[in-house]
Amino acid sequence: MKRLNVNIDHVATIREARKTIEPSIITAAVICEQAGANGITVHLRGDRRHIQDRDIELLRDVVTTYLNVEMAATEEMTGIALATKPDAVSLVPENPNEVTTEGGLNVVANFETIKSAIERLRSAGIFVSVFIDPVNEQIEAAKRAGAQQIELCTAEYAELTLSSRAMHGEGLAKAAAELERLRKAAEFGSELGLIVAAGHGLTYRNIGPLARIAEITEFNIGHNIISRSVFVGLSQAVREMMEAIRQ
Repeated sequence: MKRLNVNIDHVATIREARKTIEPSIITAAVICEQAGANGITVHLRGDRRHIQDRDIELLRDVVTTYLNVEMAATEEMTGIALATKPDAVSLVPENPNEVTTEGGLNVVANFETIKSAIERLRSAGIFVSVFIDPVNEQIEAAKRAGAQQIELCTAEYAELTLSSRAMHGEGLAKAAAELERLRKAAEFGSELGLIVAAGHGLTYRNIGPLARIAEITEFNIGHNIISRSVFVGLSQAVREMMEAIRQ
């Protein structure tokens, strides 16, 4: 069965817009779990633009399913993870000037740094995933560095399927080619013994074809669910995404 981890960063984005106490990130996590989500994902960024250190501490005490914390492979972030011990850490690239994560982590170019972070996290009993582009060289490097899971970056696929206008003619062919690239990467990762997840920019409209790739067992989805929750409520938005994945 496919797992859904709901990324609740943008609940904190609304809170931080006014530097206040609401909406509560804890309430959001509980609602997602009660709606059937398999886990909660948050990204603790260096600039603390949404999730704060205290959020990680509180979530660790409250989340009863699976707490996945995305972070850069820095000394500061590794230290926070070792202190709070989430169920999983997903190592991701980070650029202070980006609006959101722009692509996968370059494990090949930063191998020793990433390997060291993975070793420290795993020694503390933390499951480690690495967010990478669907490129065999990066998948092999993630395996050699000690990652237990890879999360394939679906940004390009998401961009190609952003609107119905893109899903015709040349746009449809490009989307199909990117879907095939993701499928082959998932198969390759699985052959190496890695668990395979996927995420970035996924929506109710484009998740179906990815969910039918057998090797992809987990999805991390946030913005689309939080956006939908504005209109139908968070619990309903989570249930709708789970239905879209399992159709």
